[in-house]
Amino acid sequence: MSIATRTGDQGTTGLMYNRRVAKTHPQVEAYGTVDELNTALGMAKATSDADFIRENLLAVQKDLVILMGELATQDDDLSRYVKDGFNVIAPAHTSRLDGLVAYIEGQKVSFKGWATPGATVHSAALDIARTTCRRAERRVAGLVESGGSVNREILVYLNRLSDTLWLMARWVETRSGLA
Repeated sequence: MSIATRTGDQGTTGLMYNRRVAKTHPQVEAYGTVDELNTALGMAKATSDADFIRENLLAVQKDLVILMGELATQDDDLSRYVKDGFNVIAPAHTSRLDGLVAYIEGQKVSFKGWATPGATVHSAALDIARTTCRRAERRVAGLVESGGSVNREILVYLNRLSDTLWLMARWVETRSGLA
């Protein structure tokens, strides 16, 4: 089986359970931007020399796979999705980020006013991931505004994730002596 299925040649793409929508559909924009976020996190993870960062970014990447699957499922298919054993984003996912925020804030992270990205390659990669996360959050909010039924915990999770990434970038800069 080839990766080139040709099923998208007419401007549509597949969702879960063989549903098709336009590639510009707000649902596709939402999960597609989360996919970009996952890639940005991969770059941030690859540039890190800190186990703490790498391990936590990997956990977030696994959460994003859950999140993308949920966003790629239409409302009519969500109960089937869950019945088929797929997970959805839950308050426990966000609580893990809350714990991470509290931990990082307790590490005496220093910053003065608005952070200017680029102090280190690694902190810059985290800031790219953070801004991509903010865009993903806007796309999910746009999906809600367009009438899409979205698990509200997804918006909470993405909002908390962007805060977490900002703190991680400042943590990296503090540890490098550049903050």
